[in-house]
Parts: sequence; C-alpha cells; structure tokens
Amino acid sequence: MEETMKTIKFVVKVNRSGTLAPQYVQRIDRTPIQITTNRRLALIMGRFTAEDAAKAIQTSRCTPELVLVQGPA
Repeated sequence: MEETMKTIKFVVKVNRSGTLAPQYVQRIDRTPIQITTNRRLALIMGRFTAEDAAKAIQTSRCTPELVLVQGPA
C-alpha cells in the first residue's frame, strides 16, 4: 500500500468565483503560485506537495481541489 501511495500523482484544480473555466497549478516555485487553464500544462505532484500548494492558495474566493492523475506519470 505504501509503495502505491508513492506512485500516485495529483494536479491541483483551482475553482475561483467569477471564472467559468477550471484552472490548474502550473508552477509552485514562484510567489504567487502560477496557474493555467490548460490541464496539460498543470504541474503533476505527489500528494504532500499538492496538499501544500492547495493550502498556499486557499482563500475565500479560491477553492483548490486535489485531482488524481490517471495513467503513468
């Protein structure tokens, strides 16, 4: 089970009030965190990194969500 958790990858989907298209975290090495509407450009992360990114951008108008990446990453 632990080995499986190491290979599971996530993207962080960001829902902002007032925007129609979902956005995804693209880069986390800059402040503020960069986001994109293109899911292919989303940063694929491990669970703990994705949780940290989600916490960093969570506000009253911005709701981040972890999305499991299907297939090999």
